[in-house]
Amino acid sequence: MESYLNNYIPVAVLFGIALLLALLLPTLSMILGPKRPNPRKTQPYESGMTAIGEARRRYPVKFYRIAVLFILFDIDIILIMPWAVALRPLGFFGLGAVLLFMVVFVIGDLWAWQKGMLEWD
Repeated sequence: MESYLNNYIPVAVLFGIALLLALLLPTLSMILGPKRPNPRKTQPYESGMTAIGEARRRYPVKFYRIAVLFILFDIDIILIMPWAVALRPLGFFGLGAVLLFMVVFVIGDLWAWQKGMLEWD
């Protein structure tokens, strides 16, 4: 059991170094960095363009619909990956389950397309 845990020592050291750097570097930057604020430096900066209008306004619903479809697609990929890795041991049962899952997903995509959720206008 002890030799089994010894295999994780390099991983723990790596996480420790990463945590140390994540805390140390921003702290050193705040302590040693120059502090010369002026109004121009404190303004919001977006891709080199001056800000137009307010930042707090409502987003159209079309953005949320696309975001929800994107999240559903990501979940689909996350659920298919383990099946793809373990497809050979699962045999025809695993293949049938994946195909059924994909059919349900494609039907859902076609329904969303028919309802106009992918229309941008």
